[in-house]
Amino acid sequence: MLVYKFGGASVKDSDGIRNLGSIVSGCAELLCVVVSAMGKTTNALEFVVDEVLDNRLTNALDKLEELVISCHRLAISELNLPAETLDSEFEALRTAVTEADRSRGDGYDKIYDGIVSYGEILSSSLVCAYLDSIGVDAEWIDMRRMLVTDSNYREANVVLRESERRLRTGIDGRHRVYILQGFIGANSEGHATTLGREGSDYSAALVGNMLNADSVTIWKDVKGILNADPRVFHDATLIKELTYYDAVELAYGGAQVIHPKTIRPLENKSIPLYVRPYEQPSFSGSKICAESTAGIDIPVIIVRHNVVLISIGTLDFSFVMEGGMQGIFAILERYRLKVSMIECSAVRVSVVVDNNRNLNDAIEALRANYRVSYNDGLTLLTIRQTNDETERRIGAFRDTLMVQRTRKTVKILFK
Repeated sequence: MLVYKFGGASVKDSDGIRNLGSIVSGCAELLCVVVSAMGKTTNALEFVVDEVLDNRLTNALDKLEELVISCHRLAISELNLPAETLDSEFEALRTAVTEADRSRGDGYDKIYDGIVSYGEILSSSLVCAYLDSIGVDAEWIDMRRMLVTDSNYREANVVLRESERRLRTGIDGRHRVYILQGFIGANSEGHATTLGREGSDYSAALVGNMLNADSVTIWKDVKGILNADPRVFHDATLIKELTYYDAVELAYGGAQVIHPKTIRPLENKSIPLYVRPYEQPSFSGSKICAESTAGIDIPVIIVRHNVVLISIGTLDFSFVMEGGMQGIFAILERYRLKVSMIECSAVRVSVVVDNNRNLNDAIEALRANYRVSYNDGLTLLTIRQTNDETERRIGAFRDTLMVQRTRKTVKILFK
């Protein structure tokens, strides 16, 4: 059994869905297909959430029709599917938005998951309908009934044993293809949850782990895993093979090809992961596995934008390393600020974190016990397998705020 994952770019329109159909039709094995929301649907649904929470229900419903439902209707028409395809899903989404307006006291995270999760419901239902129309034996599976999570909305943790039991029951082998949603699950009360932004890769890895898949393939808009972003570095080079360790380090460092959580479920069962281009399905792409004969022998350049440098000092000049760190990191974890760089002095610690909507609340919480200052809108450049030539080619940065260097890696934070 194989697992294929198709991201939002690969199903952004009717042409993308036809291409998915061609790839799936060419696979003779039992196949689980994990699908993300179409194109910019998640962003659009986030906007709808904001409108609901700002008490603008009418505008939220109007934007839902304009930004989400209309593009799905266009794809339905272009794929020559019945006009009523997705009508029940559209109505369920409208109801979810209306009910969210009545329960704004539930808070942002729960309302977010209840609405944004419909992006994957719509896209996967549309893909399944199209596959059925071209004669593929496909069955739609609702991952809100399969993937059981806790109630940590927007970054839910999966209850593995119960999820595996349900998934093995649902994927019963009576169909050749099963269509699943990435990114979403539900808690024990049946409320929709999400696994974190861009969590569909992680969903695919979990499915592969639970079903003991022979492999997992992520279909992307690039040839595979490259040593740099090809939109910035035109000489970016394909890395044909790398280990789980290399992959998780690159993902955690900010490489956009795979989600950082993806590797662990696959490594635990030695399931290979392939990253291949959906526009060239015959191309082998990149392989991630337990051991690599090639390894990474070229510099890998990772650029992460819009990061924040937070400098945190003790109020009484006590040493920050003697008891202060635990309180600092408890606050960062509570507000879901992921740390990618740390620097300590005697009475101060500086951390580089991704920006998110909780940043201001986290800073206020820190200020209750520490002196805090911060710089936002920064860029973090990481070079793994660095060498003098690569650093010369990239050049110096005039407004550098922090530099860290180890044997093989350099990190540069700048404005």
